[in-house]
Amino acid sequence: MLASDARLMAEAGIETVRLGEFAWNVLEPEEGRFDFDLFDDAIATLGAHGIDTIFCTPTATPPRWLTRRHPEILRVDEHGLVQRHGSRQHVDLTHPEFRSHSRRITRALAEHFRDNPLIIGWQTDNELNTHFSETHSEAAQHAFRWWLETRYGDIEALNQAWGTVFWNRQYRSFDEVETPVQDLPASADPSHVLDYHRFLADATRDFQRDQVDILRAVNPGWFVFHNIGRHNDVDLRDFGADVDFMGVDLYPLLRDEITRVGLGYTQAMQLDVFRGWCGNFIVPELQQGGGAHPRLATSAPEPGELKRFTWSSVARGADGIIWFRWTTARFGAEAYWMGVLDHDRVPRRRFQELKETVAELRARRGHILGTSVDMDVAILAADWTNEMAQNAMSLGLPSLAELSLPLHHHCYTRNIRCGFAAPGDDLSQAKVAFVPHLAVWEDRWTASLRRFVEGGGILVVGARSGTRDGNNHVLRSTAPGPLTDLCGVSVVEFGRLPAPGASGIISGGVFQVESTRQGSLAESSRRAHAIDLGGEETIQAAHGYEILEAAEGVEVIGRWASRWLEGRPAITRRRLGAGEVVYVGTYLTHALVAQLFDPLFVRAGVTPILDAPRGVEVTTRSGPAGTLTFLQNCLAEPVEVNTPDGLVRLPAYGCTILDFASMRDGERAPEADPSLHVRLHAGGE
Repeated sequence: MLASDARLMAEAGIETVRLGEFAWNVLEPEEGRFDFDLFDDAIATLGAHGIDTIFCTPTATPPRWLTRRHPEILRVDEHGLVQRHGSRQHVDLTHPEFRSHSRRITRALAEHFRDNPLIIGWQTDNELNTHFSETHSEAAQHAFRWWLETRYGDIEALNQAWGTVFWNRQYRSFDEVETPVQDLPASADPSHVLDYHRFLADATRDFQRDQVDILRAVNPGWFVFHNIGRHNDVDLRDFGADVDFMGVDLYPLLRDEITRVGLGYTQAMQLDVFRGWCGNFIVPELQQGGGAHPRLATSAPEPGELKRFTWSSVARGADGIIWFRWTTARFGAEAYWMGVLDHDRVPRRRFQELKETVAELRARRGHILGTSVDMDVAILAADWTNEMAQNAMSLGLPSLAELSLPLHHHCYTRNIRCGFAAPGDDLSQAKVAFVPHLAVWEDRWTASLRRFVEGGGILVVGARSGTRDGNNHVLRSTAPGPLTDLCGVSVVEFGRLPAPGASGIISGGVFQVESTRQGSLAESSRRAHAIDLGGEETIQAAHGYEILEAAEGVEVIGRWASRWLEGRPAITRRRLGAGEVVYVGTYLTHALVAQLFDPLFVRAGVTPILDAPRGVEVTTRSGPAGTLTFLQNCLAEPVEVNTPDGLVRLPAYGCTILDFASMRDGERAPEADPSLHVRLHAGGE
């Protein structure tokens, strides 16, 4: 089918294919005997039609001859069960034997394709740690002990860092330490768990680094990237520093089947979070049909949705798109993971939609490449240590991204430029920044955020920030510890809020808190653990409470309004330089975001990009030449949008680019491809 595939790809406008990620056994049918014929033929045939190749190191699926000869390389789960061959990602990335074979196959491939001009770049492995990242094999135990000894130097330093005196866990040597396992029989130590996940992240980085070093040494002209699937024990900033750019595999329908928060928002949240870690990126696998595994099947994309998946990705930071997949497989666990072509290989709706999408991308890429997504509101959640510290001692709370979701969703539905960043990032573009409950605080961040505020920014700090050190130990200083001076507030008491219908402290959950201790249901709902912001209605809080004590000159702008907390300070504001710092002694709810942030947005000059109907995403990307405004209709029916240039009609799942504003007087961009409905402008706003 290769010749017909190449012709159809060329007809669709495809310029690049990705090959080889699961082909180790084809490339090396037995140890030391390599056979590249299949891929040599494929690459040459595709190249004859103007199609380049990105090759992948095939280390996500080691062959059976390797795991049979070296069963010790198989991953071991927390129950001591050895993973079986027959799926993927079944081997231990920390095992020296597997690391050696990984380098060997990578070197063989690199040497073979060294001078092939049709190979333009490489992908390392495939979705590292997608299924799970933990391993408790004997090799992992040795590697973890070596990592700890390198980190701490002597065992007493480790005992101090982990607080092993609690529960009588002191170690006399590194040889006594084992990988932690939760709830066997009781809770694992949070400091031990945090270091274990740091170790796993370093091991994943080092595994990839082996391959990157080999590829670059053989041919420095190749680009190298990785396609992350899920954020499992991969420090994306550290991991991504070794490659030329990062990729994120995107299956909006699959994620929406799990989260059920709305298809457009599912994709937007995933892309915005990823961009906060990695900057501009590519999508190495973008959904091209319905997805299915043996026990899971998503709905099928409707006409227009596949194009919308593409343009929404580009609008939120993608600089390259590769669709998955070309032909639907007839066997295996992904036999119903639909591609461009169905099982009978007849080009139909998805092929035509791909062809139209590629034409639009090629027509506009000269304007898009070199731009980046704009951000007025920065959610400072892209910090690996805090993600892992939260995971190790969550106290029943969601992840940092989930705790930030009410603010991000609020901005999304109003088409306010919002994204994610790290506390130490350059925030010169942002007007409002939110610290979402970062328990572990680095001193260097404080000075950076102070400059942001004094320069006119508004900083909002969430509860329990600055309360632990890098070992996940609670600080002795009064919360918010290193943030006390910046915020002008002290926390005199904190605790969890009860769940609906409960009357005491609970262990976890996500809820809008209500009290039924006294009064009618209506009264208890109205007077539930709530905050009075000075308006006519109180606002419900979530998860936890803090009672605050404001320093002199710091204004209390929100007070607790129910039960024994009534009247106690809950939210404060400190004016500093040209800006202000707001401290929130609870966790965000959608109602609290609307009441608290909307006035802040007015003061900061944060406004919607465009007044568009609900269901229409509006985002902007800017570069030296000006700003592009993207509109995507996430609805199954057409909508009309009022723009400065008149009424724009978007069909179901339709996408449009508006307002290419040139910064160079007199220069006019090329005329638009009419299929895109693009309006181009030169100069002005």
